[in-house]
Amino acid sequence: MSTDMIANTDIVSWLEQNPQIEVLHTAVCDLNGIMRGKRIPIDQARRIGENGIRMPLSIVGVDVWGEDIVGNPLVYTGGDTDGICSPTGRGALPINWTTRPSAMIPLWLFQDINTPFLADPRQALAHVVRRYAENGLRPVVATELEFYLVDPEADSAVPPISPYTGKRLDSDAILSLDELEDFGEFFRDVYLQCEQQGVPADTAIAENGIGQFEINLLHTDALKAGDDAVLFKRIVKGVARKHKLVATFMAKPYGGRSGNGFHVHFSVNDAADINVFDDGTESGSEVMMHAVGGLLAGMAESTLLFAPHFNSYRRLRPDTHAPSAVSWGYENRTTAVRIPGGNHKARRIEHRVAGADANPYLVIAGILGAALVGIEDEMKPPKPFSGRAYSERLPKLPADWASAVNAFEDGNLIPRIFDPTLQSMFVACKRQEIAGFASQVTDLEFSAYLEVV
Repeated sequence: MSTDMIANTDIVSWLEQNPQIEVLHTAVCDLNGIMRGKRIPIDQARRIGENGIRMPLSIVGVDVWGEDIVGNPLVYTGGDTDGICSPTGRGALPINWTTRPSAMIPLWLFQDINTPFLADPRQALAHVVRRYAENGLRPVVATELEFYLVDPEADSAVPPISPYTGKRLDSDAILSLDELEDFGEFFRDVYLQCEQQGVPADTAIAENGIGQFEINLLHTDALKAGDDAVLFKRIVKGVARKHKLVATFMAKPYGGRSGNGFHVHFSVNDAADINVFDDGTESGSEVMMHAVGGLLAGMAESTLLFAPHFNSYRRLRPDTHAPSAVSWGYENRTTAVRIPGGNHKARRIEHRVAGADANPYLVIAGILGAALVGIEDEMKPPKPFSGRAYSERLPKLPADWASAVNAFEDGNLIPRIFDPTLQSMFVACKRQEIAGFASQVTDLEFSAYLEVV
């Protein structure tokens, strides 16, 4: 099977060269980062490449359970109109974890042939990238995604059994080569599938938690970085199923262990492809300082992008290897925004707030959008923070889900980054999910209060 990514016009010829493909899916990415779409006959692939496929515009705004949002004007007022889903340019991507030879064509949504639907998360990121281009700038992005492998038979998170030793993992093993070797066949298939789908997977490490791992994706253009992260999460989960495991990107699958982060590194190049964050020193340029200023100014109202789920807020707690304060510093992993050291030519910003459960398109769009506002307005950040950034003296991120929804809805920077349709759809989606969780009584809640109060 060819390992090359296929251009839109070559989808049909690629399928002709790979006649073993029996199943073809087309999919868009919704606001929660979930791929939703259709299975289509192989012989209809030409129509997809030439004319796209029609799906409701509302499909990107359903809740995490796949339910329409009550009162969504796109559904109940606008008649649930269709948009046009066109290939993104990644072509047909082979899938190696299914029982039948399969492929997927990633799509994105347009209102009509020429009008992007800016509530589509990928379109939202593309819109931010276009704004950089209007300023003669091009962001360069790399990502780090953490995940846990867990026992597929358990009802809650339980460490997996090592396929090498036959014993259940029972201790933290940060940077353990043994643990990487234990799951060597799993990682082999992950890297193979990443190669086949054009996802630039780099180093893998064992992280702090039992059965927790991190794989870095190499730097690239911002829109491709979003594609890569979305596809990578799907690859890891699919390959895990093939190996009779479950891979979870939940922000906090274990209450007492490290959460799963999604760290984003970025720099910005000018028209001459020179890094505008580099001024030849360890401090970084004035442009970089303005970008940091924008990130801090927009961080509280952007938190919903970085922590979009009920479980997300279990991760954003002091002393848990995740930031809880609006802060920045040099080589300080307790701050929300970190400036890594190293060669000044590679000067960059690391944004450490997002959990691995977040939608990569929205995370990258929110980060780059806030940085661009800071650059445009020449915002100045406070002095960099040294030491433990969980300090009570620092302004805090929203402490709970509902507060983050309110901050996103009322924010001043958010309307400068996202289309109002996306903003309102995301708020409505999250409020419906909040209501869904609020209607459930947990076992702990029942046992704590049953005969006591």
